[in-house]
Parts: sequence; C-alpha cells; structure tokens
Amino acid sequence: MSKRPHSLTDLRAFRRREDRQLVLVVVIFLIVVGGAAIGLVYGWRTAVSGVAWLLGGAAAIGFLWLILSLVER
Repeated sequence: MSKRPHSLTDLRAFRRREDRQLVLVVVIFLIVVGGAAIGLVYGWRTAVSGVAWLLGGAAAIGFLWLILSLVER
C-alpha cells in the first residue's frame, strides 16, 4: 500500500485535521477560561475543584468526538 502525499485537494484529510484542532481548542478554552472565570468569581480555592469538573466535561466532549469519528470511518 503506497502512501500518497497529502495535497490541497484531499478535503477529507483537511476536514479531519480541522475537526481535531477545533475540538482541542474548545477543550483548552473550556478548561482555561472556565477555570479563570471560576477563580475570579468564587476564589482560587474553588477554582481547583471547578477545574476538576471542567476536566470531566472536557473528557466527555473528547469521548463523544472519538465515538463520532469512529462511526464516521
């Protein structure tokens, strides 16, 4: 099986790469901005437990994305 070089016309690979980057940006934004907002409003001690819950939400988003990309293949 020969591997062909990725070209600009390989739209499926481009879309998969963009989807992966978008999920990563959303998860990082959720954790960083959400943790900072909790810290500013409720205090930084509360932000530690809040970030733990946000990590759980980010894991759920990642798990759903993984399931959907496996179903797509």
